[in-house]
This record gives sequence, C-alpha cells and structure tokens, in this order.
Amino acid sequence: MNLKLFDRWDITHIEVKDPGLKNYIALSPILVPRSSGRNAKQQFYKNKYNIVERLMNHLMVPGHKGKKHFITSGHAGGKSHTVFNITEKTLKLVEEKTKKNPVEVLVKALENAAPREEITTIEYGGARYPQAVDAAPQRRVDFALRMMVQGAAHKAFGEKIKIEEALSEEIIKASLCMNTSNAVAKKLELERQADAAR
Repeated sequence: MNLKLFDRWDITHIEVKDPGLKNYIALSPILVPRSSGRNAKQQFYKNKYNIVERLMNHLMVPGHKGKKHFITSGHAGGKSHTVFNITEKTLKLVEEKTKKNPVEVLVKALENAAPREEITTIEYGGARYPQAVDAAPQRRVDFALRMMVQGAAHKAFGEKIKIEEALSEEIIKASLCMNTSNAVAKKLELERQADAAR
C-alpha cells in the first residue's frame, strides 16, 4: 500500500540531490506527519522524522530567536493541530502556485537555503577571533527550516497576510534561490561572514 502525505501527495519518488543532506532529509512514506517524539531517545533522532514533520515542529515556536521570544508564539502556541492545518494549507498553496509536488519544492528550498559554512569564535592569547568552519549537515537543515519559519512569521505577524501564505511564498522563493527569501538571504550573509573569517 502506498501511503500519501496528508492522503494527498506521493513522496516516494522525491530525491535529495545534495549529497551532504541525503541522509538528513527523511522522506519516509507517512500519512500523518506526527510521531510525538517516538525516536527521541536515539542519537540524531531528528533525521528519522519526515521533513514535513520537522517543518511542523519549527512552526510550533515561530517567535523564538536565539534565547528570547521576541514576539509571542500567538496562534501557533505549540498546538500540533493548529500547526497541522497551517502546514496542509501551506503545501496546498505551494502546489497551486508551482503546479508541482509541494514536498519536492520544500526539499529544493532546503537544499538552496542550507549554509555550507558558518563561523565560530576561537580564543587565542586572550583575544577572540571569528573562525570559518564547515556546517554539520543536521545544523544545515535546522538552520534552513528555522529561517524559513521565522521569515514567514515576521511577514505575517500583525499584518493582513496569513501565515500559510507567507510560508508558501518563503518556500517557493527559497526553491528558486531568490534573495528576497529570508532563508536564502541569511545563508548568503552567513557564508559571506565565514568567507571573511577564513
């Protein structure tokens, strides 16, 4: 039996083209992307979750940036049913606008928005210097998802645009590698900083 995501989209034929992210973007056939932390005790447990579920988990706290909730989490206050509906509507909008499988568009967007390098701080002789390092694959996926959700939350917060519209726009722009996408812009900025710190 072939399980379709939300009983709507077939994800068995989707392929991750970035070799670094191949093992970190899970596209296991699933009907409802909600596992309620079933694999949480295993190492690198996030990799076992379907990528749409990981997007949903990031949507639970869109207002979180660094250590502060600089805006309230609002309607997506950790309620999985709310997030489930937002995700389904977002994917429908992506499908309407692109006429493609929305999960395929999401995977392409993640490949484009995942930074290859980032900076860390090293201390040498009492002084601190930024140092360019390669980004770990799991961090790359997490960063891309977080920036997509935060970009959409910024656009929708206190505005007339709905979160699903903002998120679908963000995903489409990132899949086309446009600089107007928050995730792609942040990735380019991070890689520029890493380039300067090499």
